[in-house]
Amino acid sequence: MKEFSVLVTSEDELVACGEQLGKALNGGLVVYLRGDLGAGKTTFSRGVLHAFGHQGPVKSPTYTLVEPYGFSEVTVYHFDLYRIADPEELEFMGIREYFDQNSVCLLEWPDKGEGVIPKPDVELTIEKRRQTRYLQFSGESERGQAVVALVAASLTTQ
Repeated sequence: MKEFSVLVTSEDELVACGEQLGKALNGGLVVYLRGDLGAGKTTFSRGVLHAFGHQGPVKSPTYTLVEPYGFSEVTVYHFDLYRIADPEELEFMGIREYFDQNSVCLLEWPDKGEGVIPKPDVELTIEKRRQTRYLQFSGESERGQAVVALVAASLTTQ
């Protein structure tokens, strides 16, 4: 499935959608998270991390650039590229080393890393509309389309 969208009306629903994506992810996948400031990208990421078993807080890596979360099967790297002025900065931090078959990479503000970071398998756009959020999932690779199909199936059967 190439695309799927859903409307959520609460933070709990946003986290639950993240959990469904997390359940469908495995090593070697790259997820772009798009949306304005305050749209809910980090909240959604908390749900993804819950699916892997993380129980603690999930903070936005705005200042640290990346927060790693190690699990038995993969390491999830949560990036926030908002403060990047030039994609070249990412080369200096060795960003390419994070993308391998044992990692899942969640990237907020991926446009800031254009030309340096890999293309996404899954792209999620979160649009805040008053009290609701519109989530648009897009499978950008064959593996990504399979992930989007799993998420769509799990969210439509709830």
